[in-house]
Amino acid sequence: MTIKKQTSVRTHMIPELLAPAGSFEKLTTVIHYGADAVYLGGKEFSLRARAANFDRDALQRAISYGHDHNVRIYVTVNIFAHNQDLDHLEDYLLLLQEFGADGLIVSDPGILAIARRVVPDMPLHLSTQANVTNHASARFWSEQGVVRVNLARELGLEEIQTIRARTDVGLEVFVHGALCISYSGRCLLSSYFTGRNANQGDCAHPCRYSYALVEEKRPGKYFPVEEDHRGTYIFNSRDLCLLHRLPLLIAAGIDAVKIEGRMKSISYAAAVVRLYRLALDWIREQVLAGRQAQALILPEIFHKEAEKIGTRGQSENFFTASPSSADMIYDTMRLEQRYVPVAIVRNVTPLLVETRHGLSLGDRIEYLGRAIEPDMVQVTGMWLEDGTPQKRVHPNTRVLLRTDPPLPSIESQSLLRKQIEPL
Repeated sequence: MTIKKQTSVRTHMIPELLAPAGSFEKLTTVIHYGADAVYLGGKEFSLRARAANFDRDALQRAISYGHDHNVRIYVTVNIFAHNQDLDHLEDYLLLLQEFGADGLIVSDPGILAIARRVVPDMPLHLSTQANVTNHASARFWSEQGVVRVNLARELGLEEIQTIRARTDVGLEVFVHGALCISYSGRCLLSSYFTGRNANQGDCAHPCRYSYALVEEKRPGKYFPVEEDHRGTYIFNSRDLCLLHRLPLLIAAGIDAVKIEGRMKSISYAAAVVRLYRLALDWIREQVLAGRQAQALILPEIFHKEAEKIGTRGQSENFFTASPSSADMIYDTMRLEQRYVPVAIVRNVTPLLVETRHGLSLGDRIEYLGRAIEPDMVQVTGMWLEDGTPQKRVHPNTRVLLRTDPPLPSIESQSLLRKQIEPL
């Protein structure tokens, strides 16, 4: 199973793979690994204010790059707007239209109404923040001019199937990434604790904090919610992973599967997009060979690859039942990582990489190419660009590599990773 070179042509039944980009470098990387479309935010009106995001020149460059690679670019305009937020909205929408954005992702009815009036030909996608949980709501938004609805993450498969059966609007489902403990991401904890408004793109992620109980008349005395002297990460959910549910989502008629992660690392986004691209391509091949999508089970290698990605383990959220305590992590912010991204390929001949983790002579590393099975090689030589030999290099170092065996069919922008010893 290999990733095919990127095209924008969707094969029968296979949904669009929609990937995040919080920076131009992440945009080029997820496109390299097979995204059909990318969503990103400008410096304004976006729900990821702490991501690098794109200024106006960068937006134009990103949209042009996407189109040059047959990839659609959707721009988030998904804050819940206050009056002052609307002052420059019309000019911004006209600019996005001029740049050729393929769609707007919105959640606020006022922004939607303004967009319909100012850029009537621009496709409108409804954000998950609008928490669409039923077919009547999906039809309502369709009647308001929305062409695609990102369904609430609180839905199970049967509810998704019912919505699909009772509306023609495009349906999009989040399949991988961080989960917000608050209903459809409408959290107020960040505003109360830090003054940073989650619904205007500035969340401090207080769901990942450690909590203990304090009784009003005994200030300073902390009672653990569970028997642990450190308190408990009571709101800390495992990350969403619906990789093995893709056949059922495809059989249900979903139009797009979406990956969370505009604020995640380039390495994370690359590994996740690669995994889902390979899975969708495998399913497509099986369907074209005459097998029913809903009967397919992904090979075990996909599970092994998924286990190597992420920081909080995996949850299927509401897909088959309501989440339980097994879907939470109570004793730590994140789980111990067994694999880490070690470098990104910057040049092929000679092999030049930019490190993301410490790298030493003798390390065994994996190259994430266009086949599901990574290529395993050993580092046998390292030099700085000026030719100085190295035994070990630190993160964010550009270094020339020699490996045994030499890496086959290596491509720029590809990811290298390695297994690390447990602490």
